Amino acid sequence: MKDIARLYTDIVVRHLAEDRQMVFISGPRQVGKTTLCAGLSTRYLNWDNGEHRLVILRGESAVAEIAGVNQAAEQKPVLVLDELHHYAKWKSFLKGFYDVQGRDVRVIVTGSARLDAYKRGGDSLMGRYFPYRMHPLSVGELLRPRISESEIADPVALSATDWEALSTFGGFPEPFSKARTSFLTRWQRLRFDQLLREDIRTDTRIRELGQIEALARILSRRSGEQVVYASLGSEVQVDEVTVRKWVSTLNAFFFGFLVKPWSKRVANAIRKTPKWYLRDWSSIQDPGSRNETLVACHLLKAVELWTDLGLGEYDLFYIRDKQKREVDFLISKDGKPWFIVEVKTSDTTLAPALAVLQGATGAKHAFQVVFGLPFQAVDCFQYTRPMVVPAQTFLSQLP
Repeated sequence: MKDIARLYTDIVVRHLAEDRQMVFISGPRQVGKTTLCAGLSTRYLNWDNGEHRLVILRGESAVAEIAGVNQAAEQKPVLVLDELHHYAKWKSFLKGFYDVQGRDVRVIVTGSARLDAYKRGGDSLMGRYFPYRMHPLSVGELLRPRISESEIADPVALSATDWEALSTFGGFPEPFSKARTSFLTRWQRLRFDQLLREDIRTDTRIRELGQIEALARILSRRSGEQVVYASLGSEVQVDEVTVRKWVSTLNAFFFGFLVKPWSKRVANAIRKTPKWYLRDWSSIQDPGSRNETLVACHLLKAVELWTDLGLGEYDLFYIRDKQKREVDFLISKDGKPWFIVEVKTSDTTLAPALAVLQGATGAKHAFQVVFGLPFQAVDCFQYTRPMVVPAQTFLSQLP
């Protein structure tokens, strides 16, 4: 696999240089967390490794000894604790270790599930860590694997080879690099099996693995669609409360994510029903759904990265009213609409809903992002009226 520079390397290096808090990195399996940390750590412990687990179970002093806190060195050691959330007492362990050893060692904690999903009651680690959510490769990261001080970058053309590989094989590093259909098919099957038969079985109390697997397969075919919990429950033969918990579990383990509806100042807007998107668009056969999901993943990566870097509070929504006027996405900044996005495969006729819903929400920008258009070296964000823009141009301006 070719070596790909990652934006998150720059993020973690800067954090270690400037901030004392532990680094929490969460993200999907095989997104590159272990590879990232291998290049930054002086000591590495993985809870899933039997020998490493014994060291952790011996307590904070044993881990401190392994980390090298008692050895003279020009720089503080960097300790990586991988998949530590599998340990039932991981939070109390980290609190004790950090409170005693935090001045002498830098700590990176990684997990293949949302680490905030393991909160119970108050957060005993408050003030001791900063979270960073790691995403697959995007157009912007391939072009600029460095932190930017601004949210929106100048447009730059991605090579035709990389654009084709990203569109077809997705943003997970290994299938993107190999760019072979035979590898992608096997990789997708293995990732699905690991999620259902290892991660969820190990880390949750769910015992109906056959039914949650059926739910995951149903949702795999419905990326970009509204989630009607009662209907899903009927399909997998569980009640609505249970299916809500299962969808939340699939979200927590990065199989997909939910996008909430935006309703403020939009008359007769849908208020409750979320939409579902897969994290891996390469498995989607329908071109329209695949393109919409690719954009959704890019936008989620952008809003979570901007938030994690402290640029503001950003979030991702969609808009639909009872007259069935809809735009695929609304991005908010500090609680206010910033821009709206409608995704099209080839249609360059402006969707009427863009102007209507831009006016209703007060969003500064409104884009119809079209995949069939060639790259143009023009700043999409200079326009404040609804505009048709090439997908390659628009996505190149995001991180």
